[in-house]
Amino acid sequence: MSKILGVPLKKPSEVDIVKPLNNLIQSTYNGASAEEKASYAEAVNEFAKQRNTAIWKFFEKYEASLEVVYAYYDQICALETKIAVSELQIPFKWKDAFDKGSIFGGKISLTHTSLIYEKVCVLFNIAALQSCVASTQALDTDEGQKLAIKLLQQSAGIFQYLKGATPAAVPSEPTPDLSQDTLVVLQALMVAQAQEVFILKAIKDNMKDQIVAKLCCQGEEFYADVLRAMQKESVRSLWEKEWIPTIAAKQAGFHALTQLYQSLVCRAAKRIGEEIARLRNSVDLFKAAQSRGGNETYLDEYFSRAKRNLAESTKDNEFIYNEIIPDLSTLASPGKAQLAKPISIAVPMASSFKDIFTNLVPVELHRALTASDMRKNEIVNAEIMKLREATQTLNAVLASLNLPAAVETTDSGCGLPPSLREKANEVRSKGGIENVQTLLKDLPDLLSRNREILDETERLLDEERDSDNQLRAQFKERWTRISSDKLTEMFRTNAKKYREVINNAIEADKVVRQKFEANQKGIELLSLPPEQIQQSLPSASGSVDPNCSSVQRLKQLMEAVETIKAERDATEAELKSATFNMKDEFLHALQKDGAIDEPALSLARIGQVLNPLQSQVKESVERQQTLVADIQNAHATFVSETGNCGSSRDKLYKELATAYDSYIELSGNLQEGTKFYNDLTQLLVVFQNKISDFCFARKTEKEELLKDLTTESSRQAPPATPALPSHYASTSGGDVPDIPSMQAGGSAPVPAAMNMPYPAQVHGMPVPYGATPGVPYPTYVPPPMPQSFNPYATLPYPGTYQYPGVPQGPAPGHYGTYPGSFAHQQGGYPNQKPPGW
Repeated sequence: MSKILGVPLKKPSEVDIVKPLNNLIQSTYNGASAEEKASYAEAVNEFAKQRNTAIWKFFEKYEASLEVVYAYYDQICALETKIAVSELQIPFKWKDAFDKGSIFGGKISLTHTSLIYEKVCVLFNIAALQSCVASTQALDTDEGQKLAIKLLQQSAGIFQYLKGATPAAVPSEPTPDLSQDTLVVLQALMVAQAQEVFILKAIKDNMKDQIVAKLCCQGEEFYADVLRAMQKESVRSLWEKEWIPTIAAKQAGFHALTQLYQSLVCRAAKRIGEEIARLRNSVDLFKAAQSRGGNETYLDEYFSRAKRNLAESTKDNEFIYNEIIPDLSTLASPGKAQLAKPISIAVPMASSFKDIFTNLVPVELHRALTASDMRKNEIVNAEIMKLREATQTLNAVLASLNLPAAVETTDSGCGLPPSLREKANEVRSKGGIENVQTLLKDLPDLLSRNREILDETERLLDEERDSDNQLRAQFKERWTRISSDKLTEMFRTNAKKYREVINNAIEADKVVRQKFEANQKGIELLSLPPEQIQQSLPSASGSVDPNCSSVQRLKQLMEAVETIKAERDATEAELKSATFNMKDEFLHALQKDGAIDEPALSLARIGQVLNPLQSQVKESVERQQTLVADIQNAHATFVSETGNCGSSRDKLYKELATAYDSYIELSGNLQEGTKFYNDLTQLLVVFQNKISDFCFARKTEKEELLKDLTTESSRQAPPATPALPSHYASTSGGDVPDIPSMQAGGSAPVPAAMNMPYPAQVHGMPVPYGATPGVPYPTYVPPPMPQSFNPYATLPYPGTYQYPGVPQGPAPGHYGTYPGSFAHQQGGYPNQKPPGW
């Protein structure tokens, strides 16, 4: 009874957690600033150092080591709320705590790519370390007893928690130390040992004999339960050779103490016959306990007291009382008093825990913020496209009517209308045709870079799948890990979507190039100095009277055109800069309800911010209809009054106006296309890193499984459990469990949790954003795309575009709604090329 049994520890392996964790944080918080990314990287490095310190502190079995490992466990719990832990591809490897290995092979180990598995193994070692620290305490002091009681009860609480947590964390067969039968034994052992220390304290504090007897009776039952559980066939071979004899000795010893202290109650009540019967049984049980436990000297004091009391009471009964000695089976139990109970895990466990990742918001909050931003950007993009399409329509109408050049008085210096001169100056200031040609030349290289990254990513997936299929065919049913096809379904889907994005962008690039080629001559002319442009113009056929009423009317309408364009530029800038912070509202909802109703909260705020701007867009588009009708009527009057039927000079003016509009549009589109490709590169690199982490984790897991399979046949069978002494079942009263009957119990029934269907969180496979826990095959969630306005990459939000209470524009097209795709969906406009060009 003086010896507390400490549970052996699982041996960890060092792994690189920096790169995979950085990759996951980068992909999750892809909109972070440079300062935030730097702080995240620093936190990851600190976390890696914390793990390397903690996993080896387990083997320094001192009380001070507990705070270090507690802090690491607390950090895992904090990190769980801030990242999608199922997507963290780190091959954590832990060896079985009870396996010592053999000359034919190493210790049994298990590798899983799951932070939950790491958490379970760390918890097991915390419980084991608590039992080891408790075993080193001086149990003859109050401080030692109190600390041992606390640690043993906490250890029992952890083992109790692991019984439910392990099946979810380890979907395959766990190592023996994490099996249900093993955890049942360890929990029961910790409770029994805590009850034992309570008994020692009660004896030391001179508590009433009746209370001590009840505590001892409960302790004897606890150890009997432990002994039965340890004898199950599934776990018998795990224990150290002295564990079963020690537990058997404690069970008999506490039964002996129960009878000894109950005999003292009988002596005080002058029930001499019952006292003698209990003392006789107590002496027999002390003898059995000493023989089983290797003559445990701690029992000598109580054994001597029992023999001394028995001699005295027998002598008194023979000469004085002459009471009949009752049969032991007729005596009532003294009752039981349980003080030891498992203590539930408290988080944080460390007395002074500081979260390393304070800058990371909870993952649910981050996802809600991202979804809210996506909803806002969809509506903003739709409104911007409305403005741009309306402006393109207006420009096409003006170009077809040679306005405003037709009503302008030419400059005597260069002969160009002022509007065309301004357009030519603007084209030259933007770099002229060389700028467009440079951007066009860069597009193939940008495209090739993205395509190569995606090709390499798919190659990694194919290589991992082929390797897995080859080994599955070789080992057949012995190859027990989950197939690659099931694990990579979401990766494949996202890769396919990225491929569609690139293909759509290729088509958009073709349309851009065609538009450039159609307007190349006009853009080249506008890129020249004014004098050279003038030399290229045909001679004028006549002049326009600036005082003509139709000319004055058209000039007024041209001023209205400039006004409406300026208003649209301002509205577009306001739309792009519209922001609102939903963090506080989402955080309040998360704390209050435990969940965030993102659509309802976001749509209400989006309506408040964007409704006024959407009204401006609608009013501008409607006002343009009246303006265009007025321009067409005024131009018809102008033609009839001036006889301007369209000279060759006027036709060239029209071509130059069209070329200018195309140049401005091409410049914007090519800049957006370049940004799109650069943003896509960053996303594809993150995607490739995640795939690389997954493949590395699968490779590590594959190597571990291969090693186990190749050494399995050479591994020695575990030695048979030594037979216990035959006198184990010879005690009277039937209080000591019968060993043969316990050995015949066989394996315990498999708990229901171990028979669950294919796990929702598959080992090694991240459950993607949007997946529903408990659903084996979650619905598809689109890969991330750039969220600023970008016609190349207008990504529809999953679901519908119709948001109640928010006026809607036409739904954006598929990926790569770069000019051309909207024309296909919306149709063209009269007398112009497709909108968006």
